[in-house]
Formats: sequence, C-alpha cells, structure tokens
Amino acid sequence: MGQANGRKSIFITGAASGMGLETARLFAGKGWFVGGYDVNEAGLKALESEIGAENCIVSRLDVTDKKAFDATVADFGKATGGKMDILFNNAGIGAGGLFEQMAFEDNLRVVQVNFIGVLNGIHAALPLLKATENALCFTTSSSSATYGMPGIAVYSATKHAVKGLTEALSIEFRLIGVRAADVLPGLIDTPILPEGAAANAPKEGMFRAIPPVEVAKVVWEAYGSDKLHWYVPPELVELDKAAGNTPELVREQLASTGPIAALIKVKEENKKA
Repeated sequence: MGQANGRKSIFITGAASGMGLETARLFAGKGWFVGGYDVNEAGLKALESEIGAENCIVSRLDVTDKKAFDATVADFGKATGGKMDILFNNAGIGAGGLFEQMAFEDNLRVVQVNFIGVLNGIHAALPLLKATENALCFTTSSSSATYGMPGIAVYSATKHAVKGLTEALSIEFRLIGVRAADVLPGLIDTPILPEGAAANAPKEGMFRAIPPVEVAKVVWEAYGSDKLHWYVPPELVELDKAAGNTPELVREQLASTGPIAALIKVKEENKKA
C-alpha cells in the first residue's frame, strides 16, 4: 500500500474502468495520490500495476455497504494523513427497459448503487474532506438528470437525485469549507453502455459518443473552479435549460423519437384496429 507523503489525494469509486479509470490515470500522471475502488478486483490490480503501487491504494468496495465504505475511507485516511482533496463518487450501474416490464429488484439495485452508494460515500468521507483545505465533493450525475428519460426511468431518477443532492450540499457545505459539484455526462463510451451503443451513436451533436477521458479532464478542471454543474459535452446545458423552461415540449419530443415512440405508435394503431 502506497503513502501520499504530502501529495494531494483523490478517492475514486468505479475506478477499474471507464471514467473512473481515466480519472485515476490523469491524476496519477499529475502527481496525485490515488485511492481506487471498485467491485472489479482484476481491473484494480491492473490500475495499481499501471500507475505504481507507491502512488495509490486500491481495494474492493461495494458502495452499497456502508460499513465497508467507512472502513475503506479509514484506510485511505491512514495513507493520506487524514486528508482527502477530492471525493469522486463515480460508481454506477445501468438497467434499461420499460418500468412495467423490469424486475423490481433490478430497479432497487440501481437505486442502491447510484444513489445510496453516493450517500454512503459522502457521509463516510466528510471528516477527511472537512480536514482538507479546498476539498471537493464531486459526483457523477448524468445527462438523464436534465429530463426523465424513458427506457431508463429509475436510472434517470437516481441521477436527478444526485443532482439535487449536489445543489443542496454545495450550499450546506459552505459551513464546513467543502465544495460540492457534479458532472452530467452524455453518451460516454464505457462498459455501462449496451453493446454497440457507442458505434451506433450520432457522429455529431450532444448525444455523440464521448471518450471517458473527457470526463476525467472535467474532474481535474473542477478542482480549481467553483462551477456547480459540468456538462460533457457542454451542449447538454441546452437540454437542461429546455427541460426547465418547456418540460411539456421536451416530453413530446422524447415521445415522438426513438424506440419508445415506435412502441407508442404500435399501441395507438392497435387501438384503431
């Protein structure tokens, strides 16, 4: 297990692949001490080998297990002198399908990982964040937090919750000298996507496929900024504005495009028959 030895430190969940992995690589390359956590132990070992055991501490972590999260943060603190410059609550899972057709247990698992896991992380890490000047509590939300997305309704709801939590804590945490912000990624080419989704994505526009390193760059930039919401790509802010200003229009647009629209059309035609 490495030691920070005075270096700035970042604690990353979901660090074995995708956005978490790219963030670990970027920060390690800039001289930071990295805590990498995931349920994918093979991926963590590969990360440790890549950036050097002296530059990190890695271990398995199920973010839904509060006791395990508390113990993991305590171990991280032992390696950093009780400091944590950035908490990057990034771990998340996806489950798609129509709500009425999905197993309820699958929806609960999405809630447990994507929202309860975030609550666990913030609560566990808060003492270290409070003890660190200019600390940042940073969380992965989603473009689906701009408007509730059909086909991923519960996933979208968890990301709305993350966004709202971040907004509230960005004010509350001023009392303790900690900043809070989030990133709202669009279509990021990571293992969470269904097979072929990135390849079939538009080549241009806000829902083009984005490499995960672009999110890592945003985490780095956020540390030196007081900005609240980070959109990847930046054009997604327009969707957020539209959702707030004209939610009914966005609803009709979503209902008239994509696979859900096809299902609605079939249902309407069956009614006429």
